[in-house]
Amino acid sequence: MNRRDLLITGGALGIVSIANQSLAQSALGFYVPAEETRHQRTFMQWPSSRKVYSDRFLLEIVQQAIADIANTIAEFEPVVMLAAAKHHAQARRKLSSLVELWDVPTEDLWCRDAGPVFVISDSGGLAVSQIQFNGWGKKQVHNHDARIAGLVAKHLDLPILPTGLFGEAGGVEQDGRGLLMAHESSWVNDNRNPGLTRDEIEGRLLAAYGANRMIWSDGVWGEDITDYHIDSLARFTGPNRVLMNLPDKPDMNDPFHTSALDTHDRLLAENVQVETIPEPNIRRVSDLEFVASYVNYYVCNGAVITSQFGDRETDEIAQEALSRHFPGREIVALNVDILGELGGGIHCATQQMPAVQ
Repeated sequence: MNRRDLLITGGALGIVSIANQSLAQSALGFYVPAEETRHQRTFMQWPSSRKVYSDRFLLEIVQQAIADIANTIAEFEPVVMLAAAKHHAQARRKLSSLVELWDVPTEDLWCRDAGPVFVISDSGGLAVSQIQFNGWGKKQVHNHDARIAGLVAKHLDLPILPTGLFGEAGGVEQDGRGLLMAHESSWVNDNRNPGLTRDEIEGRLLAAYGANRMIWSDGVWGEDITDYHIDSLARFTGPNRVLMNLPDKPDMNDPFHTSALDTHDRLLAENVQVETIPEPNIRRVSDLEFVASYVNYYVCNGAVITSQFGDRETDEIAQEALSRHFPGREIVALNVDILGELGGGIHCATQQMPAVQ
């Protein structure tokens, strides 16, 4: 199974070394708040690289899906689309007037992974916790995307707090109250963090997120470009509470299914409250590599933006579950099948900037 094509081998060079930089943010009292807390804005990235999207028609479809998500979120909170200035006119034709454009060059759309991870402090400080993006282990070109977090921090005049880690925010979930969960395959991997043990990576992740507890499960190495990001399988919806997507009839020969069951069992063993919802049985896209994740949703101010896949029964089950987990928010379901074909979803395409009291 290879859920997102490994479009470009190798990757961009010239990324600054972070192995020996300070890991001081936890001591400074910074932490990543829960996604459901209030946001200042949402950041997204405009897909534009012909090295990533050699087919112009495919690129057009992907850009429209990103515009649809941005325009929907903009009805609830401010949205900034990151794109090189030369792409602004093209993007503006698809984007609502509510969406702001910043001149930050991009290649692909995955802002959860390449965008800035914002941390706040109890004293009202705001900073960027720098987890360095390297194209999912140098699997895809990232000359621009590797620099996005730093450029956004500079634009906002925010300090950057180095973590000493290569990786992606889609590979770790936090409840905003001190608990993290992740698959080892996305972090304890020589394509991201060679020479670091799991314990060393855990310490750096806990410092990066201002957390104090970590739950690991194995994950899946080398079968998709992300090495199995957890945010398409399991998401925190509150303190010590998780919503998971599981198939009704797991295929024990499918490494993603067996890994998902392992993650489920490990969460239960750690006394985490887990609710499971089914994957869609009827899909508009029948490709086995298609990522049909209901839990790759995005929580914004007043709403939850989620995917629907054309299975009336399971679409309804997922939306009802999200209504229970996020009471008082509007549930907005979009057809973004193209992102599932690329191996991701709505959460993968967004990154929140928390409000500071």
